[in-house]
Amino acid sequence: MQEEEPPSVPARDSSLIRPYARTGGRTAARHDLRLETLLSTDEERLYRANNDQAAMMRLCLQPRSVAEISALMKIPLGVTRVLLSDLITLNLVAVHEPGDKPNMALLERVLSGLRRL
Repeated sequence: MQEEEPPSVPARDSSLIRPYARTGGRTAARHDLRLETLLSTDEERLYRANNDQAAMMRLCLQPRSVAEISALMKIPLGVTRVLLSDLITLNLVAVHEPGDKPNMALLERVLSGLRRL
């Protein structure tokens, strides 16, 4: 006979919380956050945040994009934008908007890499 595996206990995951509960029913962000918008923070600001905010802010200790934060937190993009907008309003994260002109050298390297695939 084969031993039965113990039932797995679901880990507390941010994806188990309903999106409307995280945002208090809000669906629109106060700030226009594009997928590629970078956000960052420092450790000093972490102490002013509550638990939910601190988890998102820890990701921003290194500059990260809105899309990356959404994926790492495993929450929908719209919810991420609302929550990040709250952090911006509270001055807990800094926003780094990309410039108007694309970095041509970077685009050339990306194109070269895609051609090698």
